[in-house]
Amino acid sequence: MVHRHMLHQARTHGPRLAQGLPLPGQVALVLQGGGALGAYQAGVYEGLYDTGIEVDWVAGISIGAINAAVIAGNRPEDRVTKLRAVWETLTSEWSAFSPPDGPNAATYQGAAAYAALGGVPGFFRPRPFTPLLATPGTPEAVSWYDTAPLAKTLDRFIDWDLLNDGPMRLSVGAVNVETGNFRFFDTAYERLDARHIMASGALPPGLPPIDIDGEWWWDGGLVSNTPLMHVLGCQSTEMLVFQVDLFPARGDRPRNLSEAYTREKDIRYSSRTRQVTDILLHIRAEHALVRRMLATLPKELLSLPELIEVAEMAADPAVNIVHLIYRRQDWEGWARDFEFSRSGMVAHWRSGRDAIAETMRKGQLLAKNIVDGKTAAFDLTDK
Repeated sequence: MVHRHMLHQARTHGPRLAQGLPLPGQVALVLQGGGALGAYQAGVYEGLYDTGIEVDWVAGISIGAINAAVIAGNRPEDRVTKLRAVWETLTSEWSAFSPPDGPNAATYQGAAAYAALGGVPGFFRPRPFTPLLATPGTPEAVSWYDTAPLAKTLDRFIDWDLLNDGPMRLSVGAVNVETGNFRFFDTAYERLDARHIMASGALPPGLPPIDIDGEWWWDGGLVSNTPLMHVLGCQSTEMLVFQVDLFPARGDRPRNLSEAYTREKDIRYSSRTRQVTDILLHIRAEHALVRRMLATLPKELLSLPELIEVAEMAADPAVNIVHLIYRRQDWEGWARDFEFSRSGMVAHWRSGRDAIAETMRKGQLLAKNIVDGKTAAFDLTDK
């Protein structure tokens, strides 16, 4: 366990440069859950790859865990192709809901209804019999769909040896059904397989719990839909984090029931990303004040065990967090996370690429912060 952790820490890089943006010792990509909206994350990754930004650590929840596993489980030159293949698999039966001029409200509603009734290819399918007829205490009795297709999709597009032994660290979050404890399965400490990825996306009561060594696991989004705190809690060097949020925390007042459902889902799954970031920055500011205070003390005092402990506590490496927040299109509504139309996927993917392009166009302040070793958060695509 310790050996694998130290191996991942040793893989952090020295100074790097991507289209004028200096990169710190480690670059992390943090991916929320959000079903069909996950195509936006795939577009973000393609934008990062095309820009020359090498990701060292990817962490995900639910659909973010699936995207993260595909990224970590393939060679750099194959990752975008494999992501595209996965998303084309998930949207392979949706031509009827993919008009050539792009998605609209009518096709969006039809695609969402089709997913609810017929499942999603390569992901989940309806059970042949109602859960009410299944044996109590079995996965079949507590879920409407079967996720066996997802296991095949993951095995088809992921090299598990590369995922576990390759240079990129992978973390995926899930919650224990019986204890309610939230944890991350992390290649820095253990070997992962399809079960761990599926557990992170096992959202009840639609999808079944995943059995891992005799314990049942559900979607990590039930507790926290954003793995940011896990990444920051394990930070050991200066870091640049691309935080990809699929549900905005801020939004307009709803005008009808559909908009009320939409707003409720945004609030529930945004996981207080802004609040977490604000708390982080406040703590980092306090630690900086402690470091300045320690710098004024005589050297003989700094050798006291208590002050040594304080100095270690306040020794934060710098982190810059770039928020990339998917912003809902006019044709989308409350069911947008299970609207798996091909045209919707293409639109989401394009939005992710555009977000990276816009971020790089406005990246001067971010670059200066990285060079100066400062800590801050940015939303360079805010409109």
